[in-house]
Amino acid sequence: MASGRPGDPIEQVTAAAGAGDVCALTFDDGPAGDDTEALLDGLAERGIRAVFCVVGGQIQRPGGNDLLRRMVADGHVLANHSTGFDDMGDWGAERVRADLAENLRIIRDAAGAEVPVPYWRAPNGSWGVTEQVALDLGMRPLGVVNHIGDWEVQDAEVLAERLRTVMTPGSMVLAHDGPSDRAATVKAVLRVVDERLALGWRFTLPAP
Repeated sequence: MASGRPGDPIEQVTAAAGAGDVCALTFDDGPAGDDTEALLDGLAERGIRAVFCVVGGQIQRPGGNDLLRRMVADGHVLANHSTGFDDMGDWGAERVRADLAENLRIIRDAAGAEVPVPYWRAPNGSWGVTEQVALDLGMRPLGVVNHIGDWEVQDAEVLAERLRTVMTPGSMVLAHDGPSDRAATVKAVLRVVDERLALGWRFTLPAP
């Protein structure tokens, strides 16, 4: 585990909790209207908790506060995903700190001052100095490497097949519930989740 001292290697969270056929679901770039609501409905029906990497600008859109509060009420875990979608890989530490702190404020204004935000995920996976800043603010970097590329295509069949490929035992997988149309993503995720549940898989949260 990283000590958090400057210069020390920083260990990203990259695996699901538990042994055997387990997987942790993570979702970036929301909340975003009907797609997030449909995803939350599907996860609730299946009794699954996930990590939602939320964007402040999305929370501040109409309905965003309500969706964020539902995420918390349904037992999902929140990750800070910045106030917008800018690549932060070349930002200085103070600029990063200001953005992460502002997004924490937006999250907690919407969902309550005590809501936990244990993780940070850099937009576009472009980390720069953000990992160290996040650790200083009490958040661990969430390094999801198994994604389905749903920003490239919105075809449920294609995305389901990609998800089957990357959903290996112990993995964390990444999909998106925003900011644009993600209906095919939601359909693909719930389809593959049902397939795996039928095979005895468990959906957990990231490894501690």
